Amino acid sequence: MSDLTRRTAAQLVDALATGEVTSVELTQAHLDRIAAVDGTADAGIHAFLHVDAEGALAQAAASDERRAAGRVAHALDGVPIAVKDVLTTTGLPTTCGSKILEGWVPPYDATVVARVKAAGLPILGKTNMDEFAMGSSTEHSAYGPTRNPWDLDRIPGGSGGGSAAAVASFQAPLALGTDTGGSIRQPGAVTGTVGVKPTYGGVSRYGLVALANSLDQVGPVTRTVLDSALLHELVGGHDPLDSTSIDRPVGGLVEAARQGATGDLTGLKVGIISELAGDGWQPGVMTRFAESVALLEQAGAEVVEVSCPSFVHAMAAYYLILPAEASSNLAKFDAMRYGLRVLPEGVDAPSAEQVMRASRDVGFGDEVKRRIIIGTYALSSGYYDAYYGQAQKVRTLISRDFAAAYEKVDVLVSPTAPTTAFRLGEKLDDPLAMYLNDLATIPANLAGVPGISVPAGLADEDGLPVGFQVLAPALADDRVYRVGAALEALLEEKWGGALLTQAPELDGAAR
Repeated sequence: MSDLTRRTAAQLVDALATGEVTSVELTQAHLDRIAAVDGTADAGIHAFLHVDAEGALAQAAASDERRAAGRVAHALDGVPIAVKDVLTTTGLPTTCGSKILEGWVPPYDATVVARVKAAGLPILGKTNMDEFAMGSSTEHSAYGPTRNPWDLDRIPGGSGGGSAAAVASFQAPLALGTDTGGSIRQPGAVTGTVGVKPTYGGVSRYGLVALANSLDQVGPVTRTVLDSALLHELVGGHDPLDSTSIDRPVGGLVEAARQGATGDLTGLKVGIISELAGDGWQPGVMTRFAESVALLEQAGAEVVEVSCPSFVHAMAAYYLILPAEASSNLAKFDAMRYGLRVLPEGVDAPSAEQVMRASRDVGFGDEVKRRIIIGTYALSSGYYDAYYGQAQKVRTLISRDFAAAYEKVDVLVSPTAPTTAFRLGEKLDDPLAMYLNDLATIPANLAGVPGISVPAGLADEDGLPVGFQVLAPALADDRVYRVGAALEALLEEKWGGALLTQAPELDGAAR
């Protein structure tokens, strides 16, 4: 494997600036890596649904021309990136991991994609995901599952397992993901990568194919906290095309990450969420979590236990609110305007309703159908107040729990996921067991607060990555970067290097 693919984005920025490497060389190295290890759903990691080698190399050549002329567009100009297939991209397919959008090429870019392009980052391709971001394992993709680079028999998390696996296997130094209930942070935890969910509204949602409008948030997927800060500052900030966008600039994140990397957290108050622990949490996960908390204390942080009693109802509320919004959002996939169209068998002159029914039956997978049915039921006459209305009241209580906690502490911490990566197929027949993987990440989406998952080591039972989650008040994204970078630095000192560099070499079959 090329040394270039092992470097962080920040290191690649320096290499490009000094002329050690060109963007074309850098992009080609990552394309070669993709060709060597990504493979297909049957053999390989299968992180990508579409690789745009020609487009990426053309963008890289343009970057090199700018640099030679002294017109660098951004610090990350020339550093390649992967994009989750739920974000629209001009000239590249956007399928959302679904057959119903197979072959669809959008006529416009998502705002975050437009900002990435304007900054000169070559786009390597689109990454695999659970269909319409519904899932916790990337097994619900209509194009086959993505596999965890640490063990190809295990899941890479979901719904953004493709982006996390691409970064973890050194196929891309940076990736964009989306987080509706943990779909950046949970894959980060089980693949040993860094995943950030920004404050809701802090990054534009324009061009994100919506799952649940009040929950979805675009964010960075990287190998270091500093890299996430660099990407977050690039794609964040106000967007007039997004009605949920916060009208204020995003800044100070890179500075916070660099400050945190000094390992000094003197004066910081950290709250351990008592409800996110106990029975059902893997012992190895809790061991690594306790060790990480001890390191924060050694760095000068004051650690206390904080109770957020409404968190125990977060998953139930989430799985009413999300399906309700999803059932509304997915109504537009009607086989009339774009996407898959299937004609019903045995009908000479089918009606629009018959075509719609046949197309949606073939085009949507089981998990999507399951959530549409739940959401439609929750919104139906006579049940709206009993289910959806009650769930929204619980959401308010969760936001109040966060507000009360942040009166006592600066940040809240927990394990990112209750367990390490489970085996492919292990929970496909038990949706409730699958949903439990998002137990610790869901509250942040319901309240709109920012969160980060940082690799915390390997579980003793199986040698697989564990994630440590940091949550901060809305608009205090800099705090998650400061604490995340501090923990990252302390753990790297303990391990003698980054977690991913400690992993066995990926040879295309197993780590």
